[in-house]
Amino acid sequence: MRENQGYRIIDSIHIGNAEFVVGESTKAPDAFVTWECRNGNDYFWGHYFSDPLAAKRDLLERAGQELQYQERMQQEKATKEKEHER
Repeated sequence: MRENQGYRIIDSIHIGNAEFVVGESTKAPDAFVTWECRNGNDYFWGHYFSDPLAAKRDLLERAGQELQYQERMQQEKATKEKEHER
């Protein structure tokens, strides 16, 4: 069970080396938060919500953006490799 800033991590998505998490707090004014996380304990860029579904949507959107980024990087790498072969 992980925790950050009083929020218990209740869900996560891994995309390559990136991880995105949802935290829940029974004491905070905004009971839900999404963070990007590195190395399992370095949380940053928090987005705070009072609605659990809004937090889940944000988690999915953030993970989707990271997936698109990684796909672009993979395509660029493949293009550079093909150009190098010429």
